Amino acid sequence: MKEREKPKSLEESVEAALLDADLFVKYKAPQRAVERLQEAIAHWPRSIVLREKLREIAFSHGLSDEAARQCLVLVNLYIARENFDSAHERLLEAKHIDPRLNIAPGLEAIRRARRPDLQQAAPAPAPPAPAAAPRPVTFAGDLSTVSIFDAVQVLENSRLTGALAVEGPARKGRVLFNDGRIVDAECGEARGTFAFRLLVEVTSGGFDFAKSKNEFPIRIQALSNTNLILDTLRQMDEEKNEVVE
Repeated sequence: MKEREKPKSLEESVEAALLDADLFVKYKAPQRAVERLQEAIAHWPRSIVLREKLREIAFSHGLSDEAARQCLVLVNLYIARENFDSAHERLLEAKHIDPRLNIAPGLEAIRRARRPDLQQAAPAPAPPAPAAAPRPVTFAGDLSTVSIFDAVQVLENSRLTGALAVEGPARKGRVLFNDGRIVDAECGEARGTFAFRLLVEVTSGGFDFAKSKNEFPIRIQALSNTNLILDTLRQMDEEKNEVVE
C-alpha cells in the first residue's frame, strides 16, 4: 500500500509558494501570483518572506492597495521581531504608495517599541479594506491587453457557468466553466487539458464569455483552476528548457 504523503514543513510550503508565484509572473499572470501568495499567507500569516514577495509583486504590477496593505502588516511583524529599521522602511513605503495614509500611529508604535520603558505602544494603523472586485455577468476583451489568466480569474471569482471563447491568429477554441471552475476545453480536434494548453498559448486576438444555464460535462478534473494553470505552465516551461538544451 502506498505510503501517505507527509505534510510539508513551513520551509517547504513557503518555497513552493514562492516558486509558483515566480512562474505566474514569468508567464504574465501577476494576479494569479498574488492569489497563490495570499493562499499561502492564509496558512502562514506571520511569514515575512511570503508577505515581502507579495508586496514586491503587487507594487511592480500596479496593485497599490495590496502593496500598501502588506507594508502595514510587515510593520507589525518587523516590530515584533525588533527589526525597527525594516519596520520604519515599510511604513514610509506605505505612505509613498498611498499618501492618504496617516503613519503617525505607526511611527509612534516603532518609537515606543524601541523604548520598552515607555507606555504600551498604540496599535499600528489597520490596513485599508480591499476594494470590492467587480462581478461582471458577461464580458469580452483583447488578449494583448487582458490575458487568458485574468479572464479565468474573473470567471472564477464570479462563479459563472458558461463558455469562454478564445480566438487568435492561428487557433481558436473554448474553455468551459461550471460555477467558476474549468471543466473542459476545446481547440480544433483537441479536448480537455491538451486543448486548454493550446489556448493558453494564444496571447493575441480576442475573447468573449457567454453564460450558460446548463452545466457542462466534466472532462478536466483538476483540484483547482490554479493547479491546472500551474501544471500547464510547468509543462510549457519544461518543453522550452528542453529545446534550449
